[in-house]
Amino acid sequence: MAKIEQGNGVDLRGSPEKLTDNGKGSSYGSDPEVNGNVPGEKEVDKYGFSGGAQQHSSAEEIPTDVLRQRESKWLEMLNSWDKWMAKKHKKVKERCQKGIPPSLRGRAWLYLTGGKVKREQNQRKFQELDSQPGDPKWVDIIERDLHRQFPFHEMFEARGGHGQQDLFRVLKAYTLHRPEEGYCQAQAPIAAVLLMHMPAEDAFWVLVQICEKYLPGYYSSGLEAIQLDGEILYALLRRVSPVAHHHLKKHKLEPVLYMTEWFMCAFSRTLPWASVLRVWDMFLCEGVKILFRVGLVLLKCTLGSQEKLKTSQGLYETMELLRAIQPQYLREGFLVQEIIELGVSEKDIEKEHFAQLRRWKETHGDLHCKSPPRMHGAKAIITAEPPSRQDLKQRPTIIVQSPLAAQTDGEREQDAKESAKTNKGKQKKTTLPPVETVNPYLSPSDPSLLLKHMTVQGSKESLSSAEHDTYL
Repeated sequence: MAKIEQGNGVDLRGSPEKLTDNGKGSSYGSDPEVNGNVPGEKEVDKYGFSGGAQQHSSAEEIPTDVLRQRESKWLEMLNSWDKWMAKKHKKVKERCQKGIPPSLRGRAWLYLTGGKVKREQNQRKFQELDSQPGDPKWVDIIERDLHRQFPFHEMFEARGGHGQQDLFRVLKAYTLHRPEEGYCQAQAPIAAVLLMHMPAEDAFWVLVQICEKYLPGYYSSGLEAIQLDGEILYALLRRVSPVAHHHLKKHKLEPVLYMTEWFMCAFSRTLPWASVLRVWDMFLCEGVKILFRVGLVLLKCTLGSQEKLKTSQGLYETMELLRAIQPQYLREGFLVQEIIELGVSEKDIEKEHFAQLRRWKETHGDLHCKSPPRMHGAKAIITAEPPSRQDLKQRPTIIVQSPLAAQTDGEREQDAKESAKTNKGKQKKTTLPPVETVNPYLSPSDPSLLLKHMTVQGSKESLSSAEHDTYL
């Protein structure tokens, strides 16, 4: 029986050669066919991948007017995030299930995970970590891993390019933030996905939240947490698809052999990119239950009937089937609907977690790695650590010089009265257009909201990685 023994076996924390790609013998991200990338083709798709990354994705096209409406709704939520999470969390969840608008995905992920609050409560922490040299042991492994992460994405294709530099900064900073954990190679694709949507500092704090709140213990030595979740997945499969469960049990196919990469990389190296983004939208909102649901859907669709099992009558054939899941099961529309409809809740997962923990102690003894309790999504995180309004305040990235900015409310009121007197009695009155916002992230009280229809003279600051709208 193939199995990872506690404390040895597969360790994703050593040299790159130790980490296999679904058993194929290549390291995470080194396979040029990952996400459908084909060498030799230079056309870049809308996600930034070259080589036909989306040729089998069947990404759903959203009408422009629908997308604009969704953006408007998300801007409203982000401007009053604490109120929405407290009183209308169900609506937030529904909007995540529909898919976060691409222009706001990075900002939404930052808020969903609590990364925004962590960043505000630890200002300049990332800069301090970034300025330190790091442990040479981890630095060496990280540097050797950089070119393996999505090598056909425009951010990471250039050796030493800005994408690889930021990836190094984020991963090195985490090893300094959690020196007792160090670096796990499965963190690299997670960080890379985040960097595709946000600046390095934001990506760092979201990575921290994923490692500490969503998937605690996943990246620690021994891989105890992922083994426990493998057993939970296996137990839940008995209820979701008895046929698939019986088949895996019959051939003694241990969960860690097929689900380790799925869960540790949050399916970022398994699904077409459109599906990856939709899964992440739901995962960062609802927590690890989404990863369980995806895994259960894939197992059920691939191994859930006797007809499907005719060509997989052994362990090797079954593994091959799970390595090459049929494209129709991975498509965005089909997969998302199956995930939403699958009846596996946080309570189901926690109930099975305690059962598997008891069995683990009976066979292995106490866990060597004591991880904090798992948080099941954005609602649990914000409830456990209520943020202040200041922590949630969105900072403008472009500051415009304006005569209005220096005026007091009284002066503006007086100007308005004088203007009204001037125009009184004229046959033709000039109607000013309605006031619109320059930056939708500013609070309503900010005077620069009045500047939309004024000539912009200049700005004090340009967009940079130090600010947080570079990905909009």
